[in-house]
Amino acid sequence: MRNQSVINNVDWPLIFLYTALVLLGWMTIYSASLPTNPGSIFDLSEIYGKQMLFIMMCIPLISVILMLDAKIYEKYSLIFYILSLILLAGLFVAGKTIKGQTNWYAFGGFSIQPSEFAKIATSLILSKYLSDVQINLKATNNQMVAFGILAMPVLLIMMQPDAGSAMIFLSLAFVLHREGLPSWYLWTGFFAILLFLLALLIKLQFLVVYIIAGIIIHYVLNRKNKRNIFIYVITLIAMIGFTFSVDYVFNNVLEEHQKDRINVLFDKNVNIQAEGYNLNQSMIAIGSGSWTGKGYLEGTQTKGKFVPEQHTDYIFTTVGEEWGFAGSMVVIVLFVTLLLRILYLAERQKSRFSRTYGYCVAALLFTHFFVNIAMLIKLFPTIGVPLPFFSYGGSSLFAFTTLLFIFIKLDANKVNEW
Repeated sequence: MRNQSVINNVDWPLIFLYTALVLLGWMTIYSASLPTNPGSIFDLSEIYGKQMLFIMMCIPLISVILMLDAKIYEKYSLIFYILSLILLAGLFVAGKTIKGQTNWYAFGGFSIQPSEFAKIATSLILSKYLSDVQINLKATNNQMVAFGILAMPVLLIMMQPDAGSAMIFLSLAFVLHREGLPSWYLWTGFFAILLFLLALLIKLQFLVVYIIAGIIIHYVLNRKNKRNIFIYVITLIAMIGFTFSVDYVFNNVLEEHQKDRINVLFDKNVNIQAEGYNLNQSMIAIGSGSWTGKGYLEGTQTKGKFVPEQHTDYIFTTVGEEWGFAGSMVVIVLFVTLLLRILYLAERQKSRFSRTYGYCVAALLFTHFFVNIAMLIKLFPTIGVPLPFFSYGGSSLFAFTTLLFIFIKLDANKVNEW
């Protein structure tokens, strides 16, 4: 059994889904970046030519990932993690600043964003830590170590500053929950976000009344459980205190562009020709596609370059305009199928390391996918996160490819595990 070739056991449905998304992504980038007089698809002076080069470079990358011993990813996970932290810290010395963010290393005409690869390293070390039989996330000390693993790259990325990329790491909290983290952590985070948003939309006196009413109702409904009333009092004080702090945080802690993005989401004092321009144009492009789209390479908003950075974070607007609702649903179904397949395979793993890593992959891909599309249709504040396998960029494509194929390798290797 151990002599059986791992390559013969790779999950071909996952590879098919990956290939389909990458090819559809390149076709969309080609349309979004097509010049008046297009040349070869390998023309490196054009965005689509560079992306084709990145795709071709993924072939040897995948080969190396699949040929390496699967145990390497677990054995050297700490080294990968430390290396990723060094690369993130090195940006403050040798990084290139683009649009106020120092999150790139520049090499000639190409750039590398280490935060994309830090997601892989963090997933590996987190999986390694949680796979230890001694680790129980019900214990506070184990929780602190797990949170510390997540906090290190998040703090370095926030200092760049790149809140969008830092936020993606927080999705790994769902993996911690899957592995035993008490659910009140997630509920606390959920209600903190909800209260923050409500405090920006509702007058504080009304919101305080709602909070008090909610706490009282919860206490009455659960009084048979004989819960300590002091816990309810402390919770009430904490929620009201947090609510009153929102205004200060919004006006004095958040950067101006972050406030603008939240205001755009809620249509508060928005200049449609300034901070609201990108979102307005993206919604026009997606809406103009109607049910079946205008046809491939026929998008007038895309050809007119009305949507800024359309080949990167706003790539899905081209899908919506040219392929319409039907084409958009095909892309969404492919993503959802990919995620469900990863979760299915994760549950079949024989080792806790492989299972946990599979959940990390699913969490990171889902968050990128959900946030990227949600921000284009005004369901989420605009932040700079790429759509996996679709958005232009070597760093994101290499990172997502590595992230996925390490899991494919681990899954294929389960035939050699007892």
